[in-house]
Amino acid sequence: MRVLVTGDRGYLGSVMVPILRSHGHEIAGLDTGLFADCLLGPRPEDPPGTTVDLRDVTADLLTGFDAVVHLAALSNDPLGSFSPQITYDINQHASVRLAQLAKEAGVRRFLYASTCSVYGSAGDGLVDETASLRPLTPYAESKVRVEGSLVDMADSHFSPVFLRNATAFGYSPRLRADIVLNNLVGSALLTGEVRVLSDGTPWRPLVHAQDIAGAFASALTAPIDKIHCAAYNVGHEDNNVTVREIAETVAAVVPDSRVVITGESGPDARSYRVDFSAIRAAFPDYRPSWSVADGAAELYRRYREFGLVAGDFTQKFTRLARLETLVARGSLDETLRPSRIGVTYG
Repeated sequence: MRVLVTGDRGYLGSVMVPILRSHGHEIAGLDTGLFADCLLGPRPEDPPGTTVDLRDVTADLLTGFDAVVHLAALSNDPLGSFSPQITYDINQHASVRLAQLAKEAGVRRFLYASTCSVYGSAGDGLVDETASLRPLTPYAESKVRVEGSLVDMADSHFSPVFLRNATAFGYSPRLRADIVLNNLVGSALLTGEVRVLSDGTPWRPLVHAQDIAGAFASALTAPIDKIHCAAYNVGHEDNNVTVREIAETVAAVVPDSRVVITGESGPDARSYRVDFSAIRAAFPDYRPSWSVADGAAELYRRYREFGLVAGDFTQKFTRLARLETLVARGSLDETLRPSRIGVTYG
């Protein structure tokens, strides 16, 4: 299958591309390149692709593909709150436009990277794909809106699938340090403190980047009539944990580190435990294998192996700080459009 992956030079894309290739797919990429040099370890073998802002994608870039895997977005909640309108412009409007162009180009499958944060504040009970959506941030709201638009676009020639990823963790050659487990392991290694700014009580579902990639690989080849226009939570119930439990797991993995619950940011309204039974029923071959403890150990090993330093951890590998740096350099304008576009790579 010929597959276009948007965001292929990002945190998830750099893990997903080799896994999709291992399943025999021919991969091309589409990426702004904003995080292409945010490397910890060897540079991955990128697929051929085009450097272009998602808002400026043209129809010719979507011709000839059997499927689109749409990962590209402004991530995460702090970044979305910093610039809500740009978040909606990119994550919502540009994503819907991408899907429309893909449909017009004859792309049959459209795999959309959504998020479990669409459930917002859901209490202690397990929520499945039929639960009410209560997005609490522009990032999560943009994902809900795109899902709705894709439902309206779906027909016998265009089949979207919504993969609601749990909070990602794990090593990627293009690291992110602003997601909870990755952040806490880095903090423990660099400062000796597993520093939690909330009260530690919110629930979070976690999933390794490799297990996310495995879900997309399964969705690419599943019978299209069985998964047409369906939503699937991506992860496993064993990784529904509180932020305090995540911190305690990290402290058990990183020598000479201790948990510090500051509570300075106050209680976090985002709290949800997720049911993942639907994805197991739909994709019998899909079995996520990474536990939170295994992920913490992997991150600790990789951080040491590749020499993680504090400056990179707080700047290069943190999305908001990275974008602020690029704006200050003039590599991005005030709308976060890159100065270098239309450049091929790979």
